[in-house]
Amino acid sequence: MTKVKICGLSREEDILAVNRWKPDYIGFVFAPSRRRVTFEKARYLKSFLNPEITAVGVFVDEPLYYVISLVLDGIVDAVQLHGDEDASYIENLKQKVSCPVIKAVRVKSKEQILDAEKLPCDMLLLDSYQEDTLGGSGKSFDYSLIPSLNKPFFLAGGLNASNIQKAIITCSPYGVDISSGVETDGLKDEQKIREIIETISSFRNEREAGK
Repeated sequence: MTKVKICGLSREEDILAVNRWKPDYIGFVFAPSRRRVTFEKARYLKSFLNPEITAVGVFVDEPLYYVISLVLDGIVDAVQLHGDEDASYIENLKQKVSCPVIKAVRVKSKEQILDAEKLPCDMLLLDSYQEDTLGGSGKSFDYSLIPSLNKPFFLAGGLNASNIQKAIITCSPYGVDISSGVETDGLKDEQKIREIIETISSFRNEREAGK
């Protein structure tokens, strides 16, 4: 079944909303972004996150010690690397922590995705390429660029309740990553979180019933 990740949580009400609607994953952004949270803010928010929800830390070219400290302190349960982190960086990280490592790809070509799959990460996240942003652009990309992959991947970029079913049918991702698609005026909107999770849950049930 397709997993759901709601990324870019930064407020108490965001945590309360996901605790009610229970996506599989949430994301705390530690990279430069309007959704960025500090170490201490993330610690506070994680303290009342439902423990059944996996907290993913989103990083861009951060020093290893900083990423490792967030994992070892229990603030994040998985790591998403959204910068130029190479195989050596990922290998060093995995020597220090045992949590899943996700490598994000801002998609330009099939070859780029296949090269990323060779990295020692556990999963990929395929996002749209925008020259002026590292993610959360609210724009999709050409799904025909996604090759056949052996590693599980999250699909990101411009996903919302109106297009999520088509995206899942087209790409068969391990999970979907939604950020701006569940926002109103730049803030997480609980009704949009509810709508997209109910849409995916209903779709899951229909597919299960059709087997």
